[in-house]
Amino acid sequence: MRARIYQPARNAMQSGTAKTKFWYLDYVPADAREIDPLMGWTSSDDTQAQVRLRFDSREAAEAYAKEHAIDYVVTEPHQRATNIRPRGYGENFASDRRANWTH
Repeated sequence: MRARIYQPARNAMQSGTAKTKFWYLDYVPADAREIDPLMGWTSSDDTQAQVRLRFDSREAAEAYAKEHAIDYVVTEPHQRATNIRPRGYGENFASDRRANWTH
């Protein structure tokens, strides 16, 4: 069994960071999905692909994987740029803008 330990990125449609504080352990699918000849649905006999474990820290996820003899790969999260400051819509029309505001 192989597993992937990662911290999910924030949702691209939102500016918040909800659901990005935990670390997850997902099992890598052991075999490819099969296509049902009648309906065309995909199916798999691998039930481990449905398992997602949540941990408070990376160290806890790694300790769990080592304790249960699970081969794992850690994917480092991308860090958000710290020099971005929150701005309001009205600042688009400010007189001290560095660049011209155009559409």
